Amino acid sequence: MAMPQNSTRENGFCFTQTLDFSHPSPHPGNAGRTFGAVSGQDACGTPLSNGITSSGVPSPSDSCAEPLCSATSAEEETQPEGGIRYVSAEEEELACGWGGVTPGCLQLCNTSKGVLFFLCVASFLQGMTVNGFINTVITSIERRFDLRSYQSGLIASSYDIAACVCLTFVSYFGGNGHKPRWLGWGVLVMGLGSLLFALPHFTTGRYEARSAAEVGVCGGNQSLPCSQAASSLSGYRFVFMLGQFLHGMGATPLYTLGVTYLDENVKTNYSPVYIAVFYTAAILGPAAGYLVGGMFLNIYTEIGREIGISPENTLWVGAWWIGFLGAGAASLLISIPILGYPQRLPGSQRYIVMRVSEAHQIKDGSHKKASDPNFGKTVKDLPRSVLLLLKNPTFIFLCLAGATEATLIAGMSTFGPKFLESQFSLSASEAATFFGYLVVPAGGGGTFLGGFLVNKFKLRCSGIIKLCLFCTVSSLLAILIFFIHCPNMPMAGVTQMYNGSALPGGSLNLRAACNMECGCLQETYSPVCGSDGIMYYSPCHAGCKKVSEDIRNGKKVYHECSCVNKTLLPSPGHAEAGKCTSSCAKKPLLLCFMFVVILFTFLSSIPALTATLRCVSDRQRSFALGIQWIVVRTLGGIPGPIAFGSMIDKSCLLWQDQCGEQGSCYVYQNSAMSRYTLIAGLVYKVLGTTFFIVACLLYKPPPLESAPGSSDASENGNSDLQEHKPSLPADEDI
Repeated sequence: MAMPQNSTRENGFCFTQTLDFSHPSPHPGNAGRTFGAVSGQDACGTPLSNGITSSGVPSPSDSCAEPLCSATSAEEETQPEGGIRYVSAEEEELACGWGGVTPGCLQLCNTSKGVLFFLCVASFLQGMTVNGFINTVITSIERRFDLRSYQSGLIASSYDIAACVCLTFVSYFGGNGHKPRWLGWGVLVMGLGSLLFALPHFTTGRYEARSAAEVGVCGGNQSLPCSQAASSLSGYRFVFMLGQFLHGMGATPLYTLGVTYLDENVKTNYSPVYIAVFYTAAILGPAAGYLVGGMFLNIYTEIGREIGISPENTLWVGAWWIGFLGAGAASLLISIPILGYPQRLPGSQRYIVMRVSEAHQIKDGSHKKASDPNFGKTVKDLPRSVLLLLKNPTFIFLCLAGATEATLIAGMSTFGPKFLESQFSLSASEAATFFGYLVVPAGGGGTFLGGFLVNKFKLRCSGIIKLCLFCTVSSLLAILIFFIHCPNMPMAGVTQMYNGSALPGGSLNLRAACNMECGCLQETYSPVCGSDGIMYYSPCHAGCKKVSEDIRNGKKVYHECSCVNKTLLPSPGHAEAGKCTSSCAKKPLLLCFMFVVILFTFLSSIPALTATLRCVSDRQRSFALGIQWIVVRTLGGIPGPIAFGSMIDKSCLLWQDQCGEQGSCYVYQNSAMSRYTLIAGLVYKVLGTTFFIVACLLYKPPPLESAPGSSDASENGNSDLQEHKPSLPADEDI
């Protein structure tokens, strides 16, 4: 049969001569015509390395097939006179299993789809734990272990610190090693981190809520002792930091080696879709973490113990630790199958042979060094690897663009629920759930759609960067919606005087004649909504004297409230626990454009990642992703929440008073919050647009003659060897 045309990136050889597989050649010197010396039947039966059996029947999907020729394999030893390199007869272990244990049933999962499933589960667990549970329970942990806000901030940032420390080492050595083993051990370490994070619940005594009957009602017991001395429980913050550090270490291989392992084992044009599915699972994880974590917080932390307070009470601590136990156990289980995968999947080598390089061409030709099979296997090559990436301007500006997008994503994911809570007068749990519903279709859908578009239109590297530019400009225009905002709900003593007049100079005045005799404390913030539609700082500040519970919704209802306007009521007003419901007419418009901003921001994530993989040499992919993650976390992920938080704090109207010390913000001015969010969004979106433009202008693709024959096939999905048509007569030698 006629052998189809092939090409590689390194030597660009192609051959169309007739190959005879009917019998082995006894002379190695005839290897230029026959493959008897290197082919034959392997341990699984009949298939040859490129999926051609002795009878000439193609079988590219056979799991036992080994690749015939490789452009990057270090095992290429034979170099016949025709200039064609052949893979040695030494067989590679491609079975799925652990050491000598390779059950036949496991081989059903030894495919790219099997790997994708397990990596999706791992990324889902990582997102649910780190970006879901942590953000949901951080307030409960502060309350339970007497932590300050900056201490809980250190707990959250320990994840990014660990990732930055480990990224260079993991991406460099893991990229040239056995990727599934690095991935499996990483997921296992991540599981141990989750179990460690839940450990303080079991090593501390029972939580005793300092509560008294009817605290907060006018005339009730208003004493709340201040604890000036730091509690001994605050030392547990180091345990939480260590747990987060293990989370960061374990997740490091997932988004570097996991991405490149998927990319290496699928067709070039299918790679963006696989990566998009992988990242979509990572985005759905936090949404599940918000929903499940919020559900667990409605359970008291000491399960089975009767308590006289409800989840709405500021002293309530929910069962924050349950989610970490479940996620930790699931991570330990999912690491077992990942550890069993081979270094490369069966049949994947043919995708490497067919792949066309789109790496940026450096003027001095130094990018060719990365094509050496021995490059990157020792520490000595580390400085040269870094230098090659620094000489690649497309890679550098893609990293900077990724950092600006990461800043927005990190800032919005942290303060997005707070923005909704303030603008629409929602409770914290309602805002978190609402934001989760917004992120799932916009973030998850945008991530998957980005990979689908790259595959659908067969985009090459320059086209992918232009798609990223289009998405960034679209989200830049949509972010202008923050020019509008919802007005603050009227709050007595905070946004207006008790008699309805404006507060002078934005000052705070919670005392009035109607609550002067109540002895209310500013430390007890528990907002209530009066029957007059005005919010009050607490039942005490509303002058309420009695309390009951609404059977319909379980909320507390306060009666005989002297401060509630009763001009139209026959008896003293009443108030209901919680904030007043906002009737902002701009709510649908704000939500619609927020959806567009999130959609287009995530729509560019997978194309940008794909462009990064394609603009560097194959052997530098894992290391390039590692360096990119360092840049993204250092310039975006870590400072992003700090920058957004600092700007949003400038819009605070009412600060918490913790025994004379300033705590967190209770009430924000909505107009100022929208204005500062708009400024931050515009700055980072303009920077991102600029970086994508520069990356597109400076990208220098390989010359067309370096990608003969297989370029069309590779881009159009015809990657099976038998589908390529020879460009030369079958009897002509190359």
